[in-house]
Amino acid sequence: MSTQRPTLSVVIPVYNERNTILEIVDRVLEQPEVDEIVLVDDHSTDGTRDILRSLQGREKLQVLFHERNQGKGAALRTAFRAATKDLVLIQDADLEYDPADYPHLLAPIHMGRADAVFGSRFLGGTHRVLYFWHYLANRFLTLLSNVFTGLNLTDMEVCYKVFRREHLQRMTIVCDRFGIEPELTAKIARMKVRIYEVPVSYYGRTYEEGKKIGWKDGVSAIYWIVRFGLIRTR
Repeated sequence: MSTQRPTLSVVIPVYNERNTILEIVDRVLEQPEVDEIVLVDDHSTDGTRDILRSLQGREKLQVLFHERNQGKGAALRTAFRAATKDLVLIQDADLEYDPADYPHLLAPIHMGRADAVFGSRFLGGTHRVLYFWHYLANRFLTLLSNVFTGLNLTDMEVCYKVFRREHLQRMTIVCDRFGIEPELTAKIARMKVRIYEVPVSYYGRTYEEGKKIGWKDGVSAIYWIVRFGLIRTR
């Protein structure tokens, strides 16, 4: 009986990451599990678009462009539609997450135990020590999400999430910005699939180094958690 592993698309939303984009693409391509990378530039203004244009036609790469800035959620929505492989893994373009963690993220699925896998920055992986209030906010948002979804995640806001593409195709994604994290969590929870969580490394950036998420995104996340918890959005 064939035990061929499922194929993998890595989707990367990109906005103003000219200093890291080439390195993250190279590091993702180094991972033997990767069959396809889908990059979506969300109308960068710092020269990133020109760098991405230079990558068009490179093996394993799809490079797509938004004609106006819409947000991370919108970029992922575009990437999900373009992905062609069995599994879809979300990767940020800013080097905060290490593609060397892919084998750990994929192992529960390859072992036949999981249909979706979340990374967690709070389960013992290597992480840079940074903002206390960000840590508290992440824990609060995860707790609130768990109240509505019935899951027992430790890090709902983590970038690293892996889904079977067939499950993503059943979702209608509506969030354009960082509300995408609670939206994906709520909608995969409703599908009653097998979800695992594994520790991942985290090399966080300061705002001076280019970190984009802020307190307004945290407030927005509360809105989306409650919305998706109370209203079944098809």
